[in-house]
Amino acid sequence: MFKQLRIMNCQLIMFNLPANYFFMNKVFLLLSMQLFFLNTFSQDRVGHTDYISFSIESESETIHFAIADTVLNIKKPLLLFCQGSLPVPLFMDVGNNRIVPMQLSNFDLDRMKKHYHVAVISMPKTPMIVKYEELSDQFFYVGDSGSKNPTTEFHLADYRENYIYRANEVIEYLSNKDFIDDSKLVVAGHSQGARVAVGIADENKHVTHLGLFGYNYENRMAGILRKIRGKAEGGEISWEEADKMQASQYAFYKRVHNDDSLKIRPHLTSWRSFSKPSVEELASLKIPVYIANGSEDVGCANTDLIPLYFIEQGKTNYVVKRYPGLEHNFFPIIEGKPDHKNGEWKNVMNAFIEWSLLD
Repeated sequence: MFKQLRIMNCQLIMFNLPANYFFMNKVFLLLSMQLFFLNTFSQDRVGHTDYISFSIESESETIHFAIADTVLNIKKPLLLFCQGSLPVPLFMDVGNNRIVPMQLSNFDLDRMKKHYHVAVISMPKTPMIVKYEELSDQFFYVGDSGSKNPTTEFHLADYRENYIYRANEVIEYLSNKDFIDDSKLVVAGHSQGARVAVGIADENKHVTHLGLFGYNYENRMAGILRKIRGKAEGGEISWEEADKMQASQYAFYKRVHNDDSLKIRPHLTSWRSFSKPSVEELASLKIPVYIANGSEDVGCANTDLIPLYFIEQGKTNYVVKRYPGLEHNFFPIIEGKPDHKNGEWKNVMNAFIEWSLLD
């Protein structure tokens, strides 16, 4: 059974040595520093799965991440996938020594692994492996509090800058490994993770290719207001009802931008951070960009406008692809509901992988 490793803090003890021991003291110091840096991470296979887990120390927490492989003896570029908004763990412990992957299971990993080492980072303040009893009905981590909501610790850490920082820590660590080909670095993200991926590409100049799925570059509130307007235009509600509903959203947004509100409502931290539009960052990137959304994903209706920003910046190395009939998670819509038995994630991701190999 997988045993989660925690890193012990290494303390370097200095002694007052006579002058003639200076050389030995210097050697001792260098060796101690090497041991310190060697012990700031750990790795292990995750149960009987085809994943290897890693743990590295950051300034505020231990960052857990996993690579979809069991033997790392082949040099390949890194593909880092950034998941969506909820604290879904990387793995679920279903009992009887069985660990189930939770994040990359929708993909054709065998095909992806032919070309890349595929990595995914655990959500902040979320254990990498979580027991079934510690998950909500939507399979995100709630701990043992009995609550149906994410933990307060997660809410406080759930902001875009933190995700970007954690990703860059992982990228820097892996870039020094013999099994990583650092001539190419692919970053991909879905939904909220797409916003994170844009930020990583903007800050980290080692990123060579960017993939965005279910990406909405606008203020988070814009999609909500657009849906309300759409209901009024479609006759589902009156314009008077739409006015009241939108006024309620404006009041909520004021709370989001009130510092005192954040102190008593930690979940607003994410709303403030991810409400900043990211299209200027995206349009300024010089690297190739691939964007894919489902036609039934109402929150991504603004995708049609992205080429306008690219054209203004003289950008030509991009693809914007629409998948007819698919929703936010690339499931087909049947009689108004997602058909979860016939998802298209594998085909969507494989098309991106093939595109990333073109140059």
